[in-house]
Amino acid sequence: MARVAPSAPQIIATKGIGPGFVPFTIVLTIINVAIALAVIYLPLNFLLPQESNPASDSAVGIDALFKFMTVFGSAITIYVSGYTAYFAWVFRRRPDEAINTVGVPIHDAPKLEFWWTLLPTVLLVVLMAFTIVVWKQINFPTSAAALTMEVVAHQFNFEFRYPGLSGSLYSPQGEMHLPAGKPIKILISSGDVIHQFWVPEFRLKAAAVPGLVTELNVTPTHNGRYDIVCSEYCGVNHSIMQAQLVVEPPDKFDAWLSHERVAVAATAGQVQLAGGDAGAGKTTFTAKCSACHNAAGSYDQKIVGPGLNHLTDDPAHPKLVNGDDPSPENIAMLLVKGYQGPIGVMPNRQANGLSDADIANLVAYLISLK
Repeated sequence: MARVAPSAPQIIATKGIGPGFVPFTIVLTIINVAIALAVIYLPLNFLLPQESNPASDSAVGIDALFKFMTVFGSAITIYVSGYTAYFAWVFRRRPDEAINTVGVPIHDAPKLEFWWTLLPTVLLVVLMAFTIVVWKQINFPTSAAALTMEVVAHQFNFEFRYPGLSGSLYSPQGEMHLPAGKPIKILISSGDVIHQFWVPEFRLKAAAVPGLVTELNVTPTHNGRYDIVCSEYCGVNHSIMQAQLVVEPPDKFDAWLSHERVAVAATAGQVQLAGGDAGAGKTTFTAKCSACHNAAGSYDQKIVGPGLNHLTDDPAHPKLVNGDDPSPENIAMLLVKGYQGPIGVMPNRQANGLSDADIANLVAYLISLK
């Protein structure tokens, strides 16, 4: 049987760039202009919390950078997607055309290639310059800090340290306070794993890394209460690692700090240990201490902190982590004041929410571990 040679494919004949191209381009442009005006002038508090009333100086520049990226990003998306759909429809194969019909094989369009290379390049250069300006404003403030404080992240709370405060404040019971209108330097680190310190309304986020101190510079601009969130998965209770930031007038901040200095100093008082109940202490230990300590393990059987079995009579480790003898009174003071060392940070009684009775019960339980 003779073979039949396949017919040559038919080429679609084009007439210009397609019918309706100009009106379609006008429609796309109107959509882009409408989106740009909405992004620039309408409040976007549902996307950028407190965008219409910035909570910090850094939020202004970051929001402007976000809007710049949104305007041009949406334009690129709309034009590319719109023209792709337009040309796919206009130059589709019609029902009356042969099945092997193909489009015009167009190659080499120097002018088009020049512009689609130049315009994105210019846009990226502008974006880079804009980003550097905003980054410099955050990392290299022009004013000296009126307050330098520390934030130490732990599993699963935040520790706040202030100058002149002999102890620390811990979330969720303790709150972070800052004075409005004052430049603040925040030094951020971690006592265990990698965390993230994030205040959404401030548009600031910094990694809290063990052994590394990260610096944030910010000037709070409006009084209010703001959420602090850990945005880096850090363990089983990551979702509850939250805190509150209170921005208040400078005089109220000074009054609060003075009050906290007195309150933290008051926690150093001696606790009466008589009548401590080991059974109740075990319950308290399970609720508040077992996430970091192994009651049945030796010193070296750590979870985060050391194991506590034979706490008072371990010949290999005859001292507490702070170097004191393991007497009931010294154990109680360690629970009261907390501790920071190479192993990490143990929260004080304020952070753990321990009453005098809780401490007496815990001491009775700990000295019973033999």
